[in-house]
Amino acid sequence: MDQSDSVPMVKYDRNLGKRCRRSEGKNLEKNEGEKGVYNFVKFECNLGKRHRCCEGKNEGKKGVYNLLDRISALPDEILVSILSLLPLKEAAATSILSRRWQYVWMSTMVLNFDANFDVGSNICRFGALERKLRELESGRYVNWVNRVVEQHRGPNIEEFRACFQLDDRFTSSIDKWIQFAIEKGVTTLVLKFFSQLDSASLNFYAFPHKLLGLEKKCLNSYIPSLHPCGYKVGFQFLKVLHFQWVDVTDEVLEYFLSNCAVLERVTVYGAKSLVNLRVVRPSAALKHLAIGACLGLQGMEICEANLVSFKYNGNVINLLLTNVPLLVEVSISYISNPYAFIELFSSQLSCCLSQLEILTLKITRADYNPKHVFPMLANLKHLELIVHADYRLALHHLASFLKASPFLQRLVLKLDFIMSAWDIEKIKKAAKCPHHYLKVVEIVGYRARASAVDHILFLIKSATALEKIVIDPRRRWAYPYEPGSRELTDEADAREDAVQLIKTKLPSTVEFVCL
Repeated sequence: MDQSDSVPMVKYDRNLGKRCRRSEGKNLEKNEGEKGVYNFVKFECNLGKRHRCCEGKNEGKKGVYNLLDRISALPDEILVSILSLLPLKEAAATSILSRRWQYVWMSTMVLNFDANFDVGSNICRFGALERKLRELESGRYVNWVNRVVEQHRGPNIEEFRACFQLDDRFTSSIDKWIQFAIEKGVTTLVLKFFSQLDSASLNFYAFPHKLLGLEKKCLNSYIPSLHPCGYKVGFQFLKVLHFQWVDVTDEVLEYFLSNCAVLERVTVYGAKSLVNLRVVRPSAALKHLAIGACLGLQGMEICEANLVSFKYNGNVINLLLTNVPLLVEVSISYISNPYAFIELFSSQLSCCLSQLEILTLKITRADYNPKHVFPMLANLKHLELIVHADYRLALHHLASFLKASPFLQRLVLKLDFIMSAWDIEKIKKAAKCPHHYLKVVEIVGYRARASAVDHILFLIKSATALEKIVIDPRRRWAYPYEPGSRELTDEADAREDAVQLIKTKLPSTVEFVCL
């Protein structure tokens, strides 16, 4: 290392460890001609092992020590790997350390343009700003991403993540980001744009067909281009795809599902141009598919797929599943449930119900039909239900699921309420339903209401092997970003009520947890 690269030693007059024992007289003698370099007679301190450096002008001079910067001496590949573990802004800040570090961050493999936009209440606070201020902040965000993309020097990237309120006004820049990600062989591509915040911003950014080598055949119909653009080869490394408020057509999404050989996980939320999605013989690597809030979607067919998990949230659709032998996790949440939802989900999932291990259902508004033959869930281990706790036959719904799931081990009930606390119809009791495998019950959204207590007491009596009950008064699915003061007050009251009413009724063998 050159003398200019070393860190000169200064007088140690701080409590940084054991001090060197100083002999009488001069304990530090400044070497003539060596400005700022000090000779230590004896140096014993707990700063780590020091290495003697006798390079350049110090060569041959006894007792001259320099602090070695061994990290900077590492190969670029290792430094880039280290910086890729840091948040992008912190990685960029290393450019001021020295000339050696000035450009290293520009090869980082993880480009996570994290503005904490999707964390906590930030979305609500952003939406409360005046429109001009929101547009100004969006423009600043786009400029930040553009600068980093233009300066990037690395041969490839593992992750490209952009999250902000953006729409089709920024199409030109977003197209360039995607093209950049393709050319760099991206493995994780996440675009979350939150365009729904602005009522005037209904024109979502639309994923460009040309980047996939597709050209328009007729209105809303695309075919593979005879003159492909050449960018599509970059998606051969794509493993994770997440689009939120990015508009994609059936053809675009089906292209990703069928032509990206290593694609494992796909999430699409808020795409208004999806109409009839066919997931037929997709890539063998595809394991996880989630579709949500695509309000134009009318039907979905999933056939001959290696899916392990499937999640759907949105309007009621024609859902057809066939030949999905590996599917063990399903989540269905219709925005407005039909009264015959139990019969509907039983029919739509008939090919895989017996193999499911994890099932999440929103059964609010669903009527209890005693004549319906409830399907068996022979392998189910984890069940999560969003229910109307004050529906008069709610306990009958619950009993049906317990009977149909003989090996259930964990039950999560998310409690919603139809009526106000002053206009409650007493729910009907259900026959005791002994269950010998249920060990953990979690009640989410608990409130100090008789219907909520009735659910818990029914489960305590039914679950003979119960080990733990968790009461969580928070209702994050109802207000996922920022609960108001009323909700916070209700949560505090619910915690106090749970301790007084529920804890005292539990057997001593059951652990009680209140979050």
